[in-house]
Amino acid sequence: MKTIYLMRHGETLFNQQKKIQGWCDSPLTELGKKQALIARDYFVRNKIELDSAYASTSERACDTLELVTDMPYKRVKGLKEWYFGDLEAEHEYLNPPLPYGDFFTKFGGEGEKDFRARVAQTVLELAREDQGKTILMVSHGASCRQFMREWEHKTKIDLQGRIANCCILKFAFEEDQFELLEIINHDFSLIV
Repeated sequence: MKTIYLMRHGETLFNQQKKIQGWCDSPLTELGKKQALIARDYFVRNKIELDSAYASTSERACDTLELVTDMPYKRVKGLKEWYFGDLEAEHEYLNPPLPYGDFFTKFGGEGEKDFRARVAQTVLELAREDQGKTILMVSHGASCRQFMREWEHKTKIDLQGRIANCCILKFAFEEDQFELLEIINHDFSLIV
């Protein structure tokens, strides 16, 4: 059995500004950097030794991973966030109510099923091919949520609301099956 930690990046400038952030990118804020260090402390405190690491090709995911661990890692396009087409970098009030479905396809973006399949296939391939037992993958909020939905039939754990910055989803992986074991949300209330 392998353990896969799927994690969302830290807070970014566009998160602060309430902008739609898919394939477009913005830097981590100071708060986002501190969130990543708290996530790093989670792995250290729990004596979790990572065998390998992967990140979305987006700067915000790579920068988060580099604050969590100093080990070498691979950048993977398939871990990228949902592509929102012409609505990239626009204000979040333009988002429809959930679920989004194929809303973004009329703006040149990805449909929900295609996006979910991309992320699920990418994580599956990485988990299959990696020889390590404990693997970290840093991705994005919607990517993590869609992966959870792909495997919700295998778990009793659910998360109401959004996936917070630097939230970690702990999955068991065995015989091409993922089971969500734990959702690790950090306490950021003491950050100054």
